[in-house]
Amino acid sequence: MILIDKYFTDLDENQILQFKKLNELYQDWNLKINVVSRKDIDEIYLRHVLHSLGIAKIQKFNPGASILDVGTGGGFPGIPLAILFPETQFHLVDSIGKKIKVVEEVSEGLGLKNVKITNDRVENVDGQYDFIVSRAVAQMETFVHWVKGKIAKKSEHELKNGILYLKGGDLSEELKLYTTAKIYDLKDYFEEDFFDTKKVVHLPLKFKG
Repeated sequence: MILIDKYFTDLDENQILQFKKLNELYQDWNLKINVVSRKDIDEIYLRHVLHSLGIAKIQKFNPGASILDVGTGGGFPGIPLAILFPETQFHLVDSIGKKIKVVEEVSEGLGLKNVKITNDRVENVDGQYDFIVSRAVAQMETFVHWVKGKIAKKSEHELKNGILYLKGGDLSEELKLYTTAKIYDLKDYFEEDFFDTKKVVHLPLKFKG
């Protein structure tokens, strides 16, 4: 929790409580349904929560904005972002039922009112969103295909509407098709060694009506 305080200094009392409780909920649920590796659960604030919040260092979400988290797994990056931006609407989607069960229970346990959860493939999800977030669930080309037609027309943030993707390693080959993509190194925002190779990719996408 100290890690979150270190980089996000303007949390209110409720957000601090939610971030603290998040650890207990995941520790408990992970014993029943293994959604986070044993190694990672002990470093949940570093490897999952702070990593998810890396997106917030690149773009703060407006109240009323709509964010889609594709392949949310155990609820990352969606749950930490939903705590940080309580007035932004988050839609968390995953095709694996047992993972969605954990997300539902954690979301309820935290009292999150701004989270919608769907157990389905993203291609079957209707709606349009300001941003689509994810943690490296597929190659960018595949991911772009999955989320086709899900970007809202009106851009109201500093960055243009599109994808905010948490990725690691050398992305030059994967992104060569996408000349508008911009890579942000998380080591510029967080000093822990874990972030040395971690990045956020912003890929603007045009509305297709």
